[in-house]
Order: sequence, then structure tokens, then C-alpha cells
Amino acid sequence: MKLSCSRSTLLSGFQIIGSVISSRTPKEVLKCAKLEAADGKATLSGTDLEVSIRFDFEEVEVMVPGQILLSVHELVSILREAHTDSVEIELKKDEESDQDFILIQAGKSEFRLSVHDPSEFPAVETFNESNYFEIPMQSFREMIRRTVFATDPESTRYALGGVLFDVEGDKLTLAATDGRRLAMVESACSYQGSEAYENNRPVIPAKAMSLIEKSLTGDEGNIQIAIRANDVIVKSGRSTIFGRLVEGRFPKYRDVIPPEPTHNIDLEVGTFFGAVRQAQIVTDVETRGVDFIFSSGLLTLKSVAASVGESKVEIPIPFEGDDIVITFDVRYLADFLKTLDSAAHIRLQLIDSDSAAVLKTDDGYTYVIMPLSQAR
Repeated sequence: MKLSCSRSTLLSGFQIIGSVISSRTPKEVLKCAKLEAADGKATLSGTDLEVSIRFDFEEVEVMVPGQILLSVHELVSILREAHTDSVEIELKKDEESDQDFILIQAGKSEFRLSVHDPSEFPAVETFNESNYFEIPMQSFREMIRRTVFATDPESTRYALGGVLFDVEGDKLTLAATDGRRLAMVESACSYQGSEAYENNRPVIPAKAMSLIEKSLTGDEGNIQIAIRANDVIVKSGRSTIFGRLVEGRFPKYRDVIPPEPTHNIDLEVGTFFGAVRQAQIVTDVETRGVDFIFSSGLLTLKSVAASVGESKVEIPIPFEGDDIVITFDVRYLADFLKTLDSAAHIRLQLIDSDSAAVLKTDDGYTYVIMPLSQAR
């Protein structure tokens, strides 16, 4: 095999493939990406056996078709450091040892890499589905960004290690929870196909969702998502992503949203996030909690950490009524706020000091956060 390709295109592909590669795998072949080239096109594939991705590109000159395996870590390092517009990759044979090797030429730099047998690489699926959902690319990327952080990939309970894909009619809801907070967001979608979709409320692994987000590089067009019995396959632009669904039943997430609140407080994201970040400075591993004191026209954030000190941050807010003191883990608030534009406004809904708080945007994003114990 021999080809010449744009360095930036190849680097982009290897970086996306690298998101699925596990450096801890004992199988050397799974630390590699498979590069296939023919007819002026090339495809990179990577997998950890649970999540897989194919990345296609046409900005390539194929002199000799074929397929090889390339170490993702080494290729990303080479492509980052190379100071050239194009890179040439060739499978060659050493005349003295009669051993194959891979020659990579980047400008005046040459790299000679060892060869792995491409036949040992697991097959990576292509998208050949006739029944699938279509969702605007930009919307779906934002939906993932607003939910995937709330998953708990280490959990063995329910299906907390992924994001729920819940469709009702032409409305898609993504939801994620780790048992301490819930993130859910809604958007329009459409279904294409001859077979009716049976909503079994599948849960897509957090790793696959993060990979999908990284692969969505444009703002125009739609992506296609096919939900199957045990897996999901997604086509977006150059990338095709496959992932096995998370086993287990997702919690009844709508049941954790509190009923009508006692207070609806309008907050500017930038001002509120600034106060949260300041309060977060004086916390430590043992005391993540910050007291949020709501009083007439004022929100006061107080934090105390024995190893650090104390802090008090105040911002004016439109609040009237009896004082409410509620303690939050500020990391969970920061996770939510960092997904929003600083100029945007949110509604903070409260009932009392012991009930969950709800934060909502005007574009269908809801975040529920449980209070910490008031005990210090």
C-alpha cells in the first residue's frame, strides 16, 4: 500500500479514532487503527470491541491500494510534530531482513514503524440501515454536551453509565443521571423507514456519545441514528460510530422532577456562574458543599473548608419571601452552567431547603440537583 494525504485531514481522523482506543488493553492490535485505501478513498477504523468508529476521507492520492495497521499514539505524535502539508505512507519490505515495515515521510522527516497483521483487526460495521432517526447535527451535538457529563460510567446500578434515548412521536429526549443529579434535554427528530419504531428506551454508552459529539464537526445537515436490538449505529458526515447498548433499565427520570415550585428565580448565567466559581475556590475533597442562602433580593454563597478557609459571595437576585438555606455540591452546578452561554438566562425553581432544585432554560433543557445534608 502507498498513499499521500493531507496531514491535517489525517491528524483529524487519528484524533477521532484515538478517542475510542484504550491504552490499557493487553491486545496490541486494539491500540492500532486500520487504514484501508483504494480508488482515491481511504478509511480509518478503530475499536475497543464495545465502541467502534470508521472515518472516511477522499483528500488522498492512492498510488498502491491496500490495508495496514498503524499505532494511533505514534501516528498522532508524528502528525502533530510534522511541519508539512502532506504525508506519505507506504508499506515496504526491507531487502536485507526480508521483513515488512511502514515508511512515513513528512517533509524531510522519515519514520520507520513495525507492522501488525491487518487480518487480526476486528471488523468495524458500516451504516447500511433502512430504518433510522434523523436529527439536525448541531442540535444533537448540543444535546450530548448538555447530558453526557451527568452519567456515571462506573456505576453498576440501572443504566447510569449511558444516556437515555427516549422518543415520543417527533420529539427526542436525552436524559442522564448519576443518582445525584439529572440532566435532560428535548429536540425535534424525524423517523425514516418502513418498519414502525418500537420505543424500548435504549441507553447509549457515555463513551459512544462523547465520540459522536467529537465527530460532529459541522453545523449543517442531519445525522442518522439506527437503534437495533443490542446496539446503535450512527452516521454523521465522514464518521460511522457503532456502540453496544448499556444493559439494564434506566430510572423513571421524570418522576424525580419536583412538582410546582414555591419560587421561580431568574438568573443570568454569567453572574451566577461567576459566584459559583468563586465559592468553589474555598472547598476541598471532604467539604464540597456550599450553602446557598436565599433572602429578600439577595443570594449569599458561603463555604467553609478546614484545610482552606472560608468564603462569602453575594449577588442580587429577584427573590422575595422567607429565607431558604440549601446546600449544593458546587461541582454539579458548575457542570451545568459551563454548557450555557454566559449571556443566557435560566430559571431556578425551589420548594424548600430539603427538596431538589430545578434549573431550566427556554430551549428545553432541564437540570435537577439534589441538596446535600445541612449537617456540618
